[in-house]
Amino acid sequence: MSKKYNSIRLFKNPILEAMSHVHPIIPLVMWTPIISYLLYRGHALYGMNTNEFVALFFIGMLVWTLMEYLLHRFMFHFPVIGPISDRFVFLFHGLHHDDPNDPTRLVMPPVPALLISGLLYLMFSLIVPIKYLDAFMGFFMIGYLCYDYIHFATHHFKMTSKVGRFLKKWHLQHHFRHEKAKYGVSSPLWDYVFRTVTGPKEEHKYYKDSNA
Repeated sequence: MSKKYNSIRLFKNPILEAMSHVHPIIPLVMWTPIISYLLYRGHALYGMNTNEFVALFFIGMLVWTLMEYLLHRFMFHFPVIGPISDRFVFLFHGLHHDDPNDPTRLVMPPVPALLISGLLYLMFSLIVPIKYLDAFMGFFMIGYLCYDYIHFATHHFKMTSKVGRFLKKWHLQHHFRHEKAKYGVSSPLWDYVFRTVTGPKEEHKYYKDSNA
């Protein structure tokens, strides 16, 4: 990453501002031991067999793609109804649309990532049987890591494979042609299911003033 990149400033507070910049290796370093522990617990504590593990892998990855779509569509593109929601949307995602190539703001910062994952773990604990919860969450988080690095790659790498070229084109069209469509980044599946393959550009201009 270039150290000379002129990033948009988010916060007046230098500590908060520094925390908003994330090196792309951080998610891998942070989540790999957590995922490993979750998968170990799923196997060692509950003794799941190979078929159960494989099934949970596909279920966890599939559920991640749905969660990615829902978060992107309804949280990151939340309709602005006032200055507070305006600031919230800008911090979470509007900044990325205003400056999509900032290499230090393409992966989720650790603090909000931990908070969101903790809330999701609690939510899934109400649905997923305890025997499968840790392994499911481990595979779900692998899906998240795949998303993070696919997203980074679409903005900073020349993706040469057929799948890579498709995903890069798909995501860049979301940025520059259809901001109210193509919400999937690692997979277009749910855009087809929910009929958001095409849509208009976002008309709203986000609030940018640093006030923290």
